Amino acid sequence: MEIKSIHEIVSGVKEKKFKAVEVMEKYLKNISKHESRVNAFLSIREEKALEEAMIIDAKIAKCETVGRLAGVPVAVKDNICTDGIKTTCASKMLEDYISPYDATVIKKLKGEGAIIIGKTNMDEFAMGSSTENSVFKSTSNPWDLARVPGGSSGGSAAAVASNFAPLALGSDTGGSIRQPAAFCGIVGLKPTYGVVSRFGLIAFASSLDQIGPMTKNVKDCALSIELLQGSDEKDSTSCNVELTAKHSLESENIKKLKVGVPKQFLAGELDSEVKNSIMKSVKILQKLGVKVEEVSLPINEEILSAYYIISSAEASSNLARFDGVRYGHRTSDYQNIEQLITNSRTEGFGEEVKRRILLGTYVLSSGYYDAFYNKAQKMRESIKKEYREIFSKYDLIISPVAPTVAFKKGEKTHSAMQMYLQDLYTVSVNLAGLPALSMNCGFAKNKLPIGLQIMGSHYSEEKIFQLAYLLEGELDLRKKVTL
Repeated sequence: MEIKSIHEIVSGVKEKKFKAVEVMEKYLKNISKHESRVNAFLSIREEKALEEAMIIDAKIAKCETVGRLAGVPVAVKDNICTDGIKTTCASKMLEDYISPYDATVIKKLKGEGAIIIGKTNMDEFAMGSSTENSVFKSTSNPWDLARVPGGSSGGSAAAVASNFAPLALGSDTGGSIRQPAAFCGIVGLKPTYGVVSRFGLIAFASSLDQIGPMTKNVKDCALSIELLQGSDEKDSTSCNVELTAKHSLESENIKKLKVGVPKQFLAGELDSEVKNSIMKSVKILQKLGVKVEEVSLPINEEILSAYYIISSAEASSNLARFDGVRYGHRTSDYQNIEQLITNSRTEGFGEEVKRRILLGTYVLSSGYYDAFYNKAQKMRESIKKEYREIFSKYDLIISPVAPTVAFKKGEKTHSAMQMYLQDLYTVSVNLAGLPALSMNCGFAKNKLPIGLQIMGSHYSEEKIFQLAYLLEGELDLRKKVTL
């Protein structure tokens, strides 16, 4: 039994061509065979997942109604709360934490018949671009096990690329869905801020974080966001704007779209193979009648600085709750309350998390607030204005996702700045609260995937999917991971 997509799984299970248990067994077999080399998961629910698949089969046998994801295995990033399952954020601080409730997105998936197959590895508290900051293990890129899968949702991206699950959830604070999706050759969507509830997502930077789906193809991604979207009374930042009742991927108006390509994104440190692959996609769209023009959208290290100031400031505030008193790691070495808090946080947090807490605390401190944090917020407003002006003239923007293809493990760990530059093309989307999708648009000479990013104005996910679906069909990239 070869299954290629979520749609094939659901139709096959409902039409009794095969059972949900068979589907689950197939994916669990793949995990058993290859997980020891990929290290995508922090926990796997083999017995429970099979039991839940049997329940789906029993309902279908009785002609009972099942959901639109009936029998679909889902891998979940380990910073999204799951009732009765460990949620560690890949940190010693939460090493033994078992959530007593489900995140809203998990409730929605379960309500549609999806089955959690496991929790995926990540950079600690979602801080990183390579999944090398996990305290438990380092995940490998399925295309080349010596390379990183990207981050911080590297485990989720690797799970989908390795055929461990057809759908994975990630979180995107500055590119953490899109960059690993690009490195692993899959589709990943960072939705408009507020479209998907953040209730149950352990916060890194609350004004930037967004949960989104990672899949093998555009059609599956569109279905996933359709089921994940919606307002939530438990998340005051969620919105009641529904993208569409049902995504129409094929549109007669697609050739009327105006697409901008920022010239600044195609300069500087961008690898020539990445640039050539992006421009090849642009030429394909132009041949199909899509109007594509070069635009000016300033992208520089100042924007990157603004992102890291704002995100670190919010991280400093959000992570203050982990003090060894109420929950989380508690040191055994203390004489008083001050030592308890200091030693618990020192032992519980990794180096990258500590670095960002220190930066965030510094920029929020008296005497430095105006000099750094205030200026970063002004830069954020400037970025929003730039995007508003561009989207008043253009429907969508196309750009690279990352400056290079997946890099080798250990290659950038010596330099925080080199790692931060991986986010150069993605962070502005989060600062502006916009939607953006990453998809595979080709392969480098070393056979590693190259990612293309499609950005849109607020709530323009349908247009993004339509352009991505059109391009996906034309590119017809069918290379497979060889583990």
